[in-house]
Amino acid sequence: MDHAAKNLATVKAKIERAARVAGRASDDVGLIAVSKTFDTHEIEPVLNAGQRVFGENRVQEAQGKWPMLRERFKSIELHLIGPLQSNKVKEAVALFDVIQTVDREKIARTLADEIRKQGRLPRLYVQVNTGSEPQKAGIEPSEAVAFVQRCRDEFGLAIAGLMCIPPAQENSGPHFALLRKLSREAGITHLSMGMSGDYETAISFGATEVRVGSAIFGNRAYQL
Repeated sequence: MDHAAKNLATVKAKIERAARVAGRASDDVGLIAVSKTFDTHEIEPVLNAGQRVFGENRVQEAQGKWPMLRERFKSIELHLIGPLQSNKVKEAVALFDVIQTVDREKIARTLADEIRKQGRLPRLYVQVNTGSEPQKAGIEPSEAVAFVQRCRDEFGLAIAGLMCIPPAQENSGPHFALLRKLSREAGITHLSMGMSGDYETAISFGATEVRVGSAIFGNRAYQL
């Protein structure tokens, strides 16, 4: 068995165990295999092992590999988990099933226009900058609930979830707890939180989707 396929099985077992410890059903937690910077030949063993949900950071990179993979593997669900630029919204709406990084009014407005034009309805998540890091994308926590409401009322967008990336050097738990609190205030049920180093913690705080890359594919040789 390929090492990535073995890693996938290990991650799934850990997700099941963490869900059980949290008193949750294992199928309450979805696994997004983060395939950014990995080529198709590195992704194929994970597809062959049955994984169908993947995350990518960049629209252009995803365009270069997923259309051909979708011709061979059915039922793929593709999530955009990296920052979305307004000039890439058209391509993002056409390619992705879920866009997790709605974080400002300009993007919300552009998405609404493009969704109407294409008649395609990707699920949308609002990214929250739980650590208020100036270098990181995401809406401020204090503005998140009102922003979700504006997306719904002003732009007609159905916001399905919230997403966060806690600061690298901090305990993730309080950030996950904050996102859970905001989701309840906004009337949102999907929580995308937790990565390779903390997805088990995220599950204990109610994550409905975890984004796992290096624990499956290994360390990346380069970053885009």
